[in-house]
Amino acid sequence: MGDDERFMRLALEEARLAANEGEVPIGAVVVCDGTVVARAHNRRETDHDPSAHAEFSALVAASQALGRWRLTGCTVYVTLEPCLMCAGLMINARVDRCVYGASDPKGGALGTLYDVSHDERLNHAFAVTDGVLAEECASELRVFFRARRKAAKAGTNGTEGP
Repeated sequence: MGDDERFMRLALEEARLAANEGEVPIGAVVVCDGTVVARAHNRRETDHDPSAHAEFSALVAASQALGRWRLTGCTVYVTLEPCLMCAGLMINARVDRCVYGASDPKGGALGTLYDVSHDERLNHAFAVTDGVLAEECASELRVFFRARRKAAKAGTNGTEGP
């Protein structure tokens, strides 16, 4: 298994943690020089924070762990294609690369709806690798939202156990 798949599996572990907390199952890992420097998962509902996306939180944690805001030399692994906010943060943080699993047809900003990673009007560009463990990443989301819809029909909140 290559490094991209290995690190994406760590992001998938984070996504599962999010699902267990009732959050949309998206996970992220930041790797610098081959070492994981930060991990995070969605916490928007838990933290009542619209910026608490997995990759946003992981980038902030990576900056704190490395003691710098410029994350040159870092790769962000995330289970779902980043939105405009998170892709913008990657530009501002000067990441070298983003690897994502599932594409996001409703909000993807690294090639699906927009591609800010190579917008010549911006002051930074970064490499993007898409589709790494895409089916596993998409499956986590499908299972989560299927359970949510089923719970909504049953009148529960979808976080109960089996």
